[in-house]
Amino acid sequence: MTELLRAEDVAFSYPQDGQGLKKISLSVSSGERVHLSGYSGCGKSTLARCLTGIIPHLYHGQMHGRVWICGQRSDQTPLWQLSEYAGLVFQNPASQMLAYSVAEELAFGLENLGLDASEIEQRVQQALETFGLAGMHARAPQTLSGGEQQKLALAAILARQPPILVLDEPLSMLDTSAAFEFVDLLNRQADRGTALVICEHRHEYLDSIPKLRRIHLEGLNAEPIEFANLPRLAELNWRNIGNRAYKLDVGALSVKLGGATILDRLSFSLEGGQVYSLVGPNGAGKTTLLRALAGLQSYEGDIAIQGQGQRVAPDLGIVFQNPDFQLFNASVRAEIYFGVEDPDERFYQQLLRALDLERYEHTPPLLLSEGEKRRLALATILMHRPRHGVLLDEPALGQDTDHKHTLMGLLRAVAGTGRLVLFCTHDIELAAEADHMLLLSRAGILASGPPATVLSDDSAWEHLGLRVPEWIKP
Repeated sequence: MTELLRAEDVAFSYPQDGQGLKKISLSVSSGERVHLSGYSGCGKSTLARCLTGIIPHLYHGQMHGRVWICGQRSDQTPLWQLSEYAGLVFQNPASQMLAYSVAEELAFGLENLGLDASEIEQRVQQALETFGLAGMHARAPQTLSGGEQQKLALAAILARQPPILVLDEPLSMLDTSAAFEFVDLLNRQADRGTALVICEHRHEYLDSIPKLRRIHLEGLNAEPIEFANLPRLAELNWRNIGNRAYKLDVGALSVKLGGATILDRLSFSLEGGQVYSLVGPNGAGKTTLLRALAGLQSYEGDIAIQGQGQRVAPDLGIVFQNPDFQLFNASVRAEIYFGVEDPDERFYQQLLRALDLERYEHTPPLLLSEGEKRRLALATILMHRPRHGVLLDEPALGQDTDHKHTLMGLLRAVAGTGRLVLFCTHDIELAAEADHMLLLSRAGILASGPPATVLSDDSAWEHLGLRVPEWIKP
């Protein structure tokens, strides 16, 4: 096998907070499969940037060691040239969308390679078919769901056929069937000689990859502890309203976007005091539903809170799928305190500790890892104490197992005050930890109930076209 990628004593620290990557050396040859693991914030994304030349060309900081990409030293070779050898799929796919349509996004990188028009057309069509994007070729990438954007980002890189693929959380927003299919595709790429470096928390999907080499990153900080003493929100001026005190009623909810019907006369009810998970295939309308419930999306139908002898519009805080859209202050502390009247310092400190953000208190939010950004966005919502509860869109992205457990503990604390908690996710393992699971399709709610019951409803999952992973089945 030919060595395609080599890193010698590579380390990196960002100038703003000193966080980054602990010294590491590795070599990857053609056809090799490498899995990079480690806790959220340990430096996986930083290493991915180093291995593709993004660092040092686009990110400034203190870099030590050397990286060779197909024999070219990364610090001495223009980034445009390195991009011919190594393709990087970012953890947040929206950050690498440049074109006005899906087809143009796929063609953009191919045109930069100087391919002739017929070759470009052939590769674009193949990528559209491989990733199930053919019906979306004329849509703007920004109108796609998070999972569809992730498919597009993966398709655009694979269409270029680079000898090295570096993938940062490539499965994070894919539904279960799409995740299994993509892992199979990666295996075929490696069989053809492509070198694979995969950063991924959903490691179970990678168990089917033969000869997978696993490398665990330690990070610059000690492993995070398990946070046993989560904030008891009922004791911190967030009044306990009693179990199931609020009920969310949704009736005949319909949403159309760009002339397409996303949600069609959807009706259901949710009780306060429980944690609900929402699961469905990519493009089913999960994000659209959460946005409508939060009052951020126009709709037809009825959404109301019933409780305490009144019927009112919901006051629900929402954590976006892309937290970059709701983080804009100069520091983590300023972000959490922004717009909060009469802030509770004790509550603030407990949120920092529970969400493992203490060491970033004075760090600019957009410098955090994707998992840390999501935890920060949740902290900003909780600091405002929304009256009826919280909504979370893909909260598992970028979170290691310990942080997922911490997240669920915090959501249960919110539900324990009688409020509503609803999150949508493609992480079926996290969804199974909820009190109640909903399966959403374009046809409506196909199944609803305790996770063990829903996970056993084979007909509903088959109708959705989703596989229930063996390690999740009750």
